[in-house]
Amino acid sequence: MTAPKPQLTETEVRVLGSLIEKDITTPDYYPLSLNALVNACNQKNNRDPVMTLDEDSVRTALGSLQEKRLAGPAGGADSRVTKYEHRMQEVFNFDRREIAIVCVLLLRGPQTPGELRGRGERMYRFETLDDVQSTLQRLIDRDLVRVLARQPGTKESRYMHLFAGDVPDEVAQALPPTKTSASAGDHIEARITALESEIHSLKDQISNLRRELTEFKQQF
Repeated sequence: MTAPKPQLTETEVRVLGSLIEKDITTPDYYPLSLNALVNACNQKNNRDPVMTLDEDSVRTALGSLQEKRLAGPAGGADSRVTKYEHRMQEVFNFDRREIAIVCVLLLRGPQTPGELRGRGERMYRFETLDDVQSTLQRLIDRDLVRVLARQPGTKESRYMHLFAGDVPDEVAQALPPTKTSASAGDHIEARITALESEIHSLKDQISNLRRELTEFKQQF
């Protein structure tokens, strides 16, 4: 049975994407406290658009996501601070490839397969663009992703998630584009993007370590 597609607000999309990302990339510091989640939502790297959310807006989004069974307080966490987790796996039963693609789409908006491959590498390493395409097709078949009409002067179509609603027909294609082999330039661009993502990930981990240390010290 296919899970019903939620209709998320922009803030809910950012909160959900941030929870998924930290679950995969920094599991030692997951689930997240409210403060850590706010920081994750407001990161300047790996986010488009960059947002400035406060605790009240993130808390409200968490409440709404809990009603939709997509996120909520983590059970059994041995901490005086409430921590939060996503529940996408329970609802949609995504595999590692699908959850990585969904996460990057939630955090960065519409993207090409090459961009998704590079930016998602720290969550799942796709061997080829065809692997990305096949994963996107499975999500399209579940009515969770749609391909957008190709922009003038571009070689690749962009894909977007449908967790915040469908897209107008005039900006979407009825059928996904035919699979094509990636050019050398596409591979280089994807690799550069992947390396940038790895650097940003290391910076995130250092930032998380500092934040967790500060929170730990505040408990005493």
